[in-house]
Amino acid sequence: MTVYEQYERLEKTVAAYNPGADFQQIRAAFEFAEKAHTGQKRKSGEPYIIHPLAVAQIVAEELHLDSESIIAALLHDVIEDTAANHEQVSKLFSPTVADLVEGVSKLTRIQYATKEDEQMENLRKMLIAMSKDIRVILIKIADRLHNMRTMEYQTAPKQKQKSLETMEIYAPIAHRLGMQRVKWELEDLSLKYLDPVAYTEIVTTIGAKETEYNAFMQRTQDQIHQRLEELNIPHKVYGRIKHPYSIYRKMFNQNKQLDEIFDLFAFRVIVDSVGDCYNVLGVVHDIYKPILGRFKDYIGTPKPNGYQSLHTTVVGESGIPFEVQIRTQEMHEIAEYGVAAHWKYKQNGQGGGTEGRYEWVRRLLENQEGADAEDYIHSLKIDMFSDEVFVFTPNGDVQNLPAGATPIDFAYAIHSAVGNHMVGAKVNGRIVTFDYPLKNGDIVEVITSKSAKGPSRDWMKIAKSSEARSKIRQWFKKEKRDENIVNGRAAFEAELKHCNIPLKDVLDPENLPGLLKRVSFGSLDELYAAIGYGGFTAQKAVNRMQGELQRISKQHQLDKASTVPVDGKPEVVRPVVPRRAKSEQGIVVEGLSNCLVKFSKCCTPVPGDEIIGFITRGYGVSVHRCDCPNASLERRSAPDQQGRWIKVSWGSDTRESYPTSLEIFSKDRNNLVLDISAALSTTQTRVSSMNCRTTEDNFAVISLEIDVRDGEQLQTVMRKLNQISGVMQVTRPAG
Repeated sequence: MTVYEQYERLEKTVAAYNPGADFQQIRAAFEFAEKAHTGQKRKSGEPYIIHPLAVAQIVAEELHLDSESIIAALLHDVIEDTAANHEQVSKLFSPTVADLVEGVSKLTRIQYATKEDEQMENLRKMLIAMSKDIRVILIKIADRLHNMRTMEYQTAPKQKQKSLETMEIYAPIAHRLGMQRVKWELEDLSLKYLDPVAYTEIVTTIGAKETEYNAFMQRTQDQIHQRLEELNIPHKVYGRIKHPYSIYRKMFNQNKQLDEIFDLFAFRVIVDSVGDCYNVLGVVHDIYKPILGRFKDYIGTPKPNGYQSLHTTVVGESGIPFEVQIRTQEMHEIAEYGVAAHWKYKQNGQGGGTEGRYEWVRRLLENQEGADAEDYIHSLKIDMFSDEVFVFTPNGDVQNLPAGATPIDFAYAIHSAVGNHMVGAKVNGRIVTFDYPLKNGDIVEVITSKSAKGPSRDWMKIAKSSEARSKIRQWFKKEKRDENIVNGRAAFEAELKHCNIPLKDVLDPENLPGLLKRVSFGSLDELYAAIGYGGFTAQKAVNRMQGELQRISKQHQLDKASTVPVDGKPEVVRPVVPRRAKSEQGIVVEGLSNCLVKFSKCCTPVPGDEIIGFITRGYGVSVHRCDCPNASLERRSAPDQQGRWIKVSWGSDTRESYPTSLEIFSKDRNNLVLDISAALSTTQTRVSSMNCRTTEDNFAVISLEIDVRDGEQLQTVMRKLNQISGVMQVTRPAG
C-alpha cells in the first residue's frame, strides 16, 4: 500500500465515525509532515511518514478521537525530529495542536546523573502534559503501540529495553486509563521480546488446541444464549481465550506449567440495563456452579478509571472454570477504550471535561516531591500496576487503595492532616494495628487527636501507597528539619565509615562542590535533611560520591608524580596548575598568570561580586563569592587549607555573559510562570533552565539558571522579579 493509499484509508476511517471532521486541516497536516520528514527512513527502510500515518490510523480506528488528535498524531514527531518548531505548528494549525505535539515529544537529550533521573524526568514531563490534556497520553500510547508492532526491525538490546519500558510504564498507564484492548496488545508484544521462549510456547499450544477450545466456547455461548432467550433478556454473548500475557502471569504466579492452567476462557454478556446485569448474574449462577470468593461487583463500586462490570468465575462442563463478565453496552465501550470512549460523546469533536476524572495523574505528580528518582519510579510502577482494594469510610464513601494497604494509607488518602494526627484506627468497629492489611468492603474509621505528635518514621515502612509515604516525608521535611539534619548526618557518616571513606575527604572544600553536584544537593545540610526525612538514602549518597572521590584520588597521584626532587628530597611545591596562553574569564589572579580559571557552581559569581580564589589540584583556580559557605573564614583558616586560598579580582576583559542562579519564593497562582517569563524577556535575560514546584501550603518555589553580563544586570532582573504580584522573595543561592 502506497503512502497516499494509507492516507486515503485514514480519511475513510475518520469519516466513518466523525463525518464533520476538519479534513482540510487533516490533509494539510499530512502534507506538512510528509514534507518535514522528507529523506528520513525508518529502520525497516520505509519512508518515515509511514509511522505518523500509522499512529494517526490507530488514533482514529481504535480510539475514535477528534480532528485535533488526528492532526497532532500526524505531526507528533515534527518538533522533535525535523526543523519545525512549536511556533510554526501553532501558526499553521492551532496552539492546542502545537501543545499536543510538544506534549508527545520526548525531552531534549541532556545529561542526567543516572538512568533513573532521566526516566523520571521523561515521566514527569509526560504526566504534566497529560494532566493538562488527556489526549497527549492517548497519542503517546498509539505511538508506542505502532513502535511495538514494528519492533522486529530493532536490535535485540533495543527490543528488550523498549519492551521492558512498555511493560512497566505504558501498559499500566493504558490500564489506568481503562484501555484494555490496547493494554493487552502492548503486554503481548512486550512478552514476545522479553521472554520469547514462553511466548512462543503459549501461542503454539493454544494454536494446536484451537479447534478444541473453540468448540468448548461455542457450547458455553449457546447454553447462556438459550437460557437468556427463554427469559426474554436482550443480550449479546461471546467468548475468547485469554491473551498470552494473562496466561503467562497465571503460570508465573501459580508456579504451573501451561497444561496445568485451566482458567483460560472468558465470556462477556452485553445487556441493555444495569438491572439486566444482575438478572444475568443470577442466570449464570443457576446454570453453572460459582467459585466462592471470585465474584466482584464493579458496577456498585466502579474502578477509578471508570470501569464497570460484574465479574464471576464459575465451573463449566468437565470441571473447566471460566470467567463471565456482565455489562451494558456503554460500560463495554468504556471497558474496551477507557477514556477514549468519552470522546465519542463529545459534540463537535471538542474534548475537555474528562481530565477531572483522572485525579490519580495529579497524585502521581505530587508524589514525586521529595522522592529520589529511583524510589519514585519504583512507586510509580507499584501505583499503576498493583491490584486495588476498595474500602469505605463510616459515611459510606469509597476509597481505592493499593492491595495490601493499611490504615495509614487510608488516613493519608482522606487528607494529610488526618494522617498526621492519627493515633489509632478501627476496621468494622474493631480497633486494629497500624499495619493491618485492609480487605475489600472494610469500613475504616481513623481515630485522631489534636495532641498527636505526628507520624512515626516506622510508618514509611508500613505504608504501601506512594501518596502516604510522600505526605509522611513532607511532614518530616517541614516539621523536623533540625532533627533530620542530625539523623541524616549520623546515617551518612556511619555509611562513610562502613565504606572506609574518611569524612575529611568529603569535607575538603576542593572536593565538596563536585560531590554535592554528584548527589544533586546544594549543601551538606540539604543532603543530611533529605537522608533524615527519607527522601534520599545514605547508601545511595555514599555510592555516588565514591566514584568522584576515586577520580580525585587519581588526580592527586598525577600531581605527586609531577613534583621535582631536589637533593634527593621531594620539593614542596604548590599543586600544579595547568596553564594556558590567555585567560578568557575576565579574572585577575594575584601572583599567577595565564592560569586556568573556573567559576564554582555552588555560588555562581558574576562581575561586581566580591570574590576569592581557591587553588585546586589539577583544575587551576576555582572562583567563589566571598559570602559562599564553601569559602567561609572558618574553612579558609583550616590548617590543611592555608596557602591554597588566593586573592582574585575582576579584570577589564570580562565575558559577554556569566551563568548564575536565582530562587523565587511566591504565592502560587495562575499565570505566575508566564509573568516571570515576561519579566525576564523585558530585561533581555537568557534562561538556561527553570524548575518549579508547589509546596503543601500553596506557595511556589521557582529555581532559575540565567545568563547575565554583570551584577548590575542581575540586580535589575531581581528588582523586576520582586515587582511581580505574589512574589515574596528573590534570592541568590550560595553553597
